[in-house]
Amino acid sequence: MIFELPSFAVEDAVRAALAEDLGRAGDVTTQATIPASATASAVIASREAGVIAGLPLARAAFSLVSPETAFESWVRDGDEVEPGALVARIDGPARAILSAERVALNYLGRLSGVASLTARYAARVAHTKAKICDTRKTTPLLRAFEKYAVRCGGGANHRFGLDDAVLIKDNHIAVAGGVVPALRAAKAFVGHLMKIEIEVDTLDQLQDVLREGADAVLLDNMSTEELRQAVAMVNGRMICEASGGVNLDTVGAIAETGVDLISVGALTHSAKVLDLGLDIAIL
Repeated sequence: MIFELPSFAVEDAVRAALAEDLGRAGDVTTQATIPASATASAVIASREAGVIAGLPLARAAFSLVSPETAFESWVRDGDEVEPGALVARIDGPARAILSAERVALNYLGRLSGVASLTARYAARVAHTKAKICDTRKTTPLLRAFEKYAVRCGGGANHRFGLDDAVLIKDNHIAVAGGVVPALRAAKAFVGHLMKIEIEVDTLDQLQDVLREGADAVLLDNMSTEELRQAVAMVNGRMICEASGGVNLDTVGAIAETGVDLISVGALTHSAKVLDLGLDIAIL
């Protein structure tokens, strides 16, 4: 299930993006060339196949520039589209449509790109129990939206920030003095509702984790054979997450080892923007 983006978060983000684009004097090109009384109709269409995400932000871009615009979407976030598919129609003041166009398409193209890439990864593991999940390798200030797009593409979300779960990484382990002291310190610090995950890169470290206990273990940069051994050692006692060396060519084999989750930073840091365009007609 895709979570609903809070309207205040959408409006705050889009308002800031519009302020960046419109600057101090507004859209001087549109003001100079388009009469204030002109109205227009426009359609957003996909120029390639993909998965749509970001419609609430696109809608907000037009409505914040002018409440008189009407935005009708013909698909929903999470829907697959083919080249040439019509995504939405916008009617209203021509100046508003032209001024909001780039911000709307920037959000819609970026998030649809994330959703589309996620869908490709999810398709490669559909024959297994593994879920594809994101990381914190997101665009600053766009994390909630990019993680929303991952869900639109059929993926799952990892933690949203440093405050909603404990994830003990290799550098934490090094400074804390090892897996055991790191886990014991974390358990003594957090409340009973906060989950603890710890990263390991050897089966010996995993043995320590199994003795101490944790909610999840991140198996980092292990071979598929090591992953199979790790899953067998855990035997359902905690969530197994694979990370490192994951791409579209390797993800299927990684999923077949029996891990529960596969985290993929590329979903958000390397997704290609989905090519969407807006065509306008002055009425």
